[in-house]
Amino acid sequence: MHDITPVPALPLGRAHARRLREIYRSAGWPCQDLLEIELLAAGLLERIGSDSGHETLRVTDEGMAHLAGALVRNRSALSKHEALVEQVARDMVRAGRIAWRGLGLRAQLPPQAEGGKLRWCMARPDVFSIRNTSVAEYVDPVVHEIKVHRSDLLGDLRKPEKRAAYLDLGGECWYVLGCDAKGRPIATAEEIPAECGVMLSQNGNLTVMRAAPRRQRQALPYGVWLALAKATPVSGLTDDDQGLLACD
Repeated sequence: MHDITPVPALPLGRAHARRLREIYRSAGWPCQDLLEIELLAAGLLERIGSDSGHETLRVTDEGMAHLAGALVRNRSALSKHEALVEQVARDMVRAGRIAWRGLGLRAQLPPQAEGGKLRWCMARPDVFSIRNTSVAEYVDPVVHEIKVHRSDLLGDLRKPEKRAAYLDLGGECWYVLGCDAKGRPIATAEEIPAECGVMLSQNGNLTVMRAAPRRQRQALPYGVWLALAKATPVSGLTDDDQGLLACD
């Protein structure tokens, strides 16, 4: 009789949770790839045979518990990110600017090869703001991209075209960084490309780690103005904010 070597616990990531959700929502038809092998080995999936000889997959009780835990973690991360987005947007309003959250804006990218055609893409900065002015050349557009997890930041920094789109939209582009569970910044200013500014959110305060280089740009294109007109900006000052401006 042969001894069976136990399978060591496998590290499960977002791709595993995403596949579990897909199987839970579907009829359970297998893909027979490495993800499914790992989920089966971890006991999060089980194979179900039918009378016709076909085999489907079912999420086990352990798989449901894993999905529930992933949902809690995702909600926590989203709330942390959304809270910082709200803070930055409100700070822009307090500074006398008009701010929008999660806008979809058409941006221009440089050609892939010298002499090639300019390219267009849709960019969705976390916060986009302009000066409250009636002079089109003075709007001073600024982009803020919010990052609260180091893995998310590193993934973003590997996308130079996304950064190029933000720089096309804004005279300034800032990365706003959160802190980890131990209160440490998720990155240093030196890890962020030099064409972007860096802010740190720590203990509820925003501090500048490195100023953003100011780029000269023409007035906003008509397409951006149209997108701003269709969107709802962040509301004005709250009662608490007004109290900060009150005179003695």
